[in-house]
Amino acid sequence: MNIEQAKKIAIEEYLQSYGITPVRGQGNSLWYMSPFRVESEASFKVNRDKNLWHDFGSDEKGNIIKLAMMLQKTASVAQALKSIEDKIPHIKPLSFSFRQQESFEGLEDIVLKPLANTALIQYLNERLIPIGLAQQYCKEVYYTCKGKPYFAIAFPNEWGGYDTQNKYFKGCIAPKAITIIDNGKSTCSVFEGFIDFLSYLVLKLRHNPDQSIFKEKDYYILNSVSNTSKLLDRLEKYERIYCYLDNDQAGIRSTNDIRKRYGSKLSDQSIHYKEYKDVNDFLCGKKLLEKVCLPPNKLPENKMPIKQEEEKIQTKKLTNRMKL
Repeated sequence: MNIEQAKKIAIEEYLQSYGITPVRGQGNSLWYMSPFRVESEASFKVNRDKNLWHDFGSDEKGNIIKLAMMLQKTASVAQALKSIEDKIPHIKPLSFSFRQQESFEGLEDIVLKPLANTALIQYLNERLIPIGLAQQYCKEVYYTCKGKPYFAIAFPNEWGGYDTQNKYFKGCIAPKAITIIDNGKSTCSVFEGFIDFLSYLVLKLRHNPDQSIFKEKDYYILNSVSNTSKLLDRLEKYERIYCYLDNDQAGIRSTNDIRKRYGSKLSDQSIHYKEYKDVNDFLCGKKLLEKVCLPPNKLPENKMPIKQEEEKIQTKKLTNRMKL
């Protein structure tokens, strides 16, 4: 990696690779607790338009290379470049115009806190997600949009953005990206959203209360099926891929896209909750009102086609009416 390539990598992505996430956003600026000291007020700002940072506590400022040099405590530009490349090898250099499109457009006064809001806890209770489990992976976020205040559960992704959700809406704080929980395993599980991921963990705990079972696999949460194409190359290293996607057309297409690439390495787990839309509905016992029509390559083995199955059901209903 050379200097020009490094400068095209967003600073927030480099910080995220260290587990450093913003505490609030304002316009195209992200505010962090300084990575160079302990503080109670965020004083480290990243300008996403210019891809520059400014630590107001020390008045140090610069680009991603200077930041890497300070984090690595080195005067060597070569070593700084190596650290950037090692930290985020999967991230391709991004143009500034692309980053501008992913700004916190319309959202202001963004504040992240530990998950404790009573209304959000009630919502999780309705979804049968224990608050203690949710707190391990989620925060709560407060922000204003067009002058109106909002709050939601916030689930972080690998690029420093958050998927947001409460009882009334689903949204995101850009950038939109996949969430990865890397346990260094040879198998992985794929989920569409974080509620399904947490629901899966709840179901696992019912069989084994030891949370060490969570580390038996790696986990990928798409946060949107539109991210499936971004996931495909990353699955190459796994011996087995378990998909827990939704039983709707979008989830089926996403599963089939992965199957086309990896064939028998994929294990479609949606068969275990085929009468439910997703993993959380299965956890809550909320069955589908209508059967999803599956594409031909999704048909279970040794089963008649859906149309033929429906015709058989209709014939049986008609016969029953005639008997009455």
